[in-house]
Amino acid sequence: MAGNLRDILAAAARGVFPAADGGTSVVPQHGGRDAGVVAFTAHSVVFTDEDEGWVRETLASLGCDPLAATMNARFLAAFAERTGRTTDTIDVLLAGVPLPGRPEVALTEVADPGHPRVVAARRRRDGVRVWAADGGVLVLGRGVAGRLEVAVEVAPGARHRGLGRRLVAAARQLAGREPVWAQVSAGNARSLRAFQAAGYRPVGSEALFLRP
Repeated sequence: MAGNLRDILAAAARGVFPAADGGTSVVPQHGGRDAGVVAFTAHSVVFTDEDEGWVRETLASLGCDPLAATMNARFLAAFAERTGRTTDTIDVLLAGVPLPGRPEVALTEVADPGHPRVVAARRRRDGVRVWAADGGVLVLGRGVAGRLEVAVEVAPGARHRGLGRRLVAAARQLAGREPVWAQVSAGNARSLRAFQAAGYRPVGSEALFLRP
């Protein structure tokens, strides 16, 4: 398929996905920080500045279901060794369209926070903005291919009250006219339910590789 990573993601946010043909597209990284794999339904996109021939030869050597090859642990390990990068996990990738109206939860923008969630966000995103709520934190910043990404943190004493859902819904209301993206560990069922309840839709899975 043709296109660059930014265009592929923008289309996916609109519900327009690569053809479910069992293939793999290899496209350049959008910038130096982020490399990795996005797996859509029956089509994967590997974004890297490494040689495309190496990617395809490595995938072909795995001897596994081609539909699962790009997320196979052996390919991801080879990718990390080849690039000298590290990855944490395979995430579910979700997108939420802009939402009109005002947030249900009271938010106060914070100028220079030291919250661990914020520190982590600044390692992975540009233009980070942070809002504090009673019992939670909302972070927005520019991540993979410049997309707008959200992360939230809910204090233990404020959980099970719907605050996470209200925070991620608020991100859609703060986004202006563009979609908001989220990366959630597949095992984090509580967060996945909160994002889906707030109108985010799963679009694929993602393994992100960053420089050490």
